[in-house]
Amino acid sequence: MEDELEPHDTKAVDVKEEVSSAPEDSSPQQEKSSNNAEEPDVGFSASCLTTAELQQHWRAVKQEFRSVKLLFDIPTTRIIDQKITKYVVYQVVVIRSGSYDCERVAIERRYSDFLHLHQELLLDFSEEMEDIVMPRKKMTGNFSDENIAERRVALRDYLTQLNSLRCVRKSQAFLAFFTHKELKTSYDLLRGGRFSRALEGFQKVLVLQEKLSSHNPTLVVPTLCAILVCQRDLEDFDAAFQTGRRALPTVRRYELRQYQGPLLEALVDLGYSLGMPVAQLQDELTRVQDSPNGQVSEMSLKELVVQEFV
Repeated sequence: MEDELEPHDTKAVDVKEEVSSAPEDSSPQQEKSSNNAEEPDVGFSASCLTTAELQQHWRAVKQEFRSVKLLFDIPTTRIIDQKITKYVVYQVVVIRSGSYDCERVAIERRYSDFLHLHQELLLDFSEEMEDIVMPRKKMTGNFSDENIAERRVALRDYLTQLNSLRCVRKSQAFLAFFTHKELKTSYDLLRGGRFSRALEGFQKVLVLQEKLSSHNPTLVVPTLCAILVCQRDLEDFDAAFQTGRRALPTVRRYELRQYQGPLLEALVDLGYSLGMPVAQLQDELTRVQDSPNGQVSEMSLKELVVQEFV
């Protein structure tokens, strides 16, 4: 089962699920009235954020009040024909509706990947999924153009049906179907010092995670930290600094102590390298290190990151 998100106050997260089911043609007056009825508790002290971070946070909060749905498409397929095996690969695209989605990344999955997802979900959600049927292979002709086209549409509709179930779309298994392979490959590349290719993989995963895990913003923090490490090792210090600043509000809000100290330390070092003022970040790092409220990681951010997917 999925891990429950526990920030200081979960109102903001709960409100999102309620509002996302509202009709897309709600008027501005209706939205304003709804917002006034119950203002979301952001769950953190605004005084700890800079102006830029506050703007970033409020943009995210406003996004929570928009009706955003996910669409799935399988635009193309290809046949892999090797000496001992032959199979079809389906290109899967996740599209965010409600506004123009310019960040469309594609992943490739085999039928066996869909089957594994179905079997894993049935372990926890068999009752909820009783009306959802996994498209089956045929006894013959699995590589004919007609059958591949038919299964491509069926698998697309299957993902749409799964996403319509709240318990499924918030499950770790559903998210892992779209990101696990790419994350593992990217972490392996990072550990091997192939930072450019690792960075490409992590950036691709980040787009998918932001679309699929909006119910739990903390899920993107490890990926953002991995992107920072790659950018820093590629000596793109400005991009690394901006990536770290992007992750920091979520780390603060949900008190992710495992990442807070290492991330602040990395930002302070990057800030010094860029000649930027870091006194506020340095003070925060000192407070975190001296805090008696919990254990703070003594590892560097890179040491923390490379432990993922080991």
